[in-house]
Amino acid sequence: MSDTYLQKDIKNLGFGLMRLPMEGKEIDIKQVERMVDSYMEAGFTYFDTAYIYHNGLSEGVVKEAIVKRYPRESFQLATKMPLWLIKKQEDLQSIFDTQLERTGAGYFDYYLLHSMDKQKAADAEKTGAWEFGLEMKEKGFVKHLGFSFHDTADVLDDILTKHPEAEFVQLQINYVDWESKDVQSRLCYEVARKHNKPIIIMEPIKGGALAGMRPEIQEMFKQEEPELSIASWAIRYAASLEGVFMVLSGMSNMEQMEDNLSYMKEFKPLEEKDQTIIKKAVKELDKVETIPCTGCKYCVDDCPQQINIPEVFNSVNNFRIYQNLTSAKGNYMWVTSSSGKAADCIECGSCESHCPQHITIIDNLKEATILFK
Repeated sequence: MSDTYLQKDIKNLGFGLMRLPMEGKEIDIKQVERMVDSYMEAGFTYFDTAYIYHNGLSEGVVKEAIVKRYPRESFQLATKMPLWLIKKQEDLQSIFDTQLERTGAGYFDYYLLHSMDKQKAADAEKTGAWEFGLEMKEKGFVKHLGFSFHDTADVLDDILTKHPEAEFVQLQINYVDWESKDVQSRLCYEVARKHNKPIIIMEPIKGGALAGMRPEIQEMFKQEEPELSIASWAIRYAASLEGVFMVLSGMSNMEQMEDNLSYMKEFKPLEEKDQTIIKKAVKELDKVETIPCTGCKYCVDDCPQQINIPEVFNSVNNFRIYQNLTSAKGNYMWVTSSSGKAADCIECGSCESHCPQHITIIDNLKEATILFK
């Protein structure tokens, strides 16, 4: 599938349905409908959801806010197969049928094997996930088959080599992660281009972290483009890359929707001077002192409170670098949802005795406790 084919009729801002507006503990469906209307009126048509988003409720929102209110041919819908929930082949059909029922969409324009990494790639081979996707495509329930990816570039290269039937790939790309040793945005992008696969970009604002930023970084951007939001730099950076046919934005309110539409309606790729400012911003962000955790997890194995210390520290570092408490706290709540919280630390010292970086873990957990209370 060529870049031109995927880009031809679809404007390149996708509405991610992962962080929908809430009214208490319920999704604010009326606000979602208003957001959908504004989005469609501006000529945008690509919606992205997944089986697990909002604990399974996001796909139902698709039915209420989109499918029941707009002709099916007027929009494109993407959803994903949660590979980690597949224990046997029959699970593939069961989950797919649930997705068709939840959305009421009849078919999916883009269907993804969700969050592929080395282990899930192996699982997909064992359960026949690729064969299932192709079968659904042959039956007309899927138009285009691909996958979203979270691992290193060599793993991506291996998957795309083994599965040329993948028509596109969804990657985490933003200007901060471009040279990241962990995320490997640039390296993964280059692999996708080598295989001539059109690219969908997720997390262009790094979970909201690049929407706020430190005051001195904001000033750099505002001096150049006073009328544009800080978030716009991240979205436009992603959309300016060759071979990218869609940039997803998980918009949580009407304000974010209107902001994105204001500069993406008539999208203009970043110029060289804009790229220079972004490189300068990244250089400044790299100077911020962070907790020097390497994520080895030696501290986790013997923790009696089961605190995922590296992920807690990642949230603290997120705040130190970007000064965006909402984003950092959201990440913290996510990573501690199924493990101990920083406040659970009993100061036994086991973690510090195992840390090869000699980090004062207990003191840093206290900082996290105060920060994310």
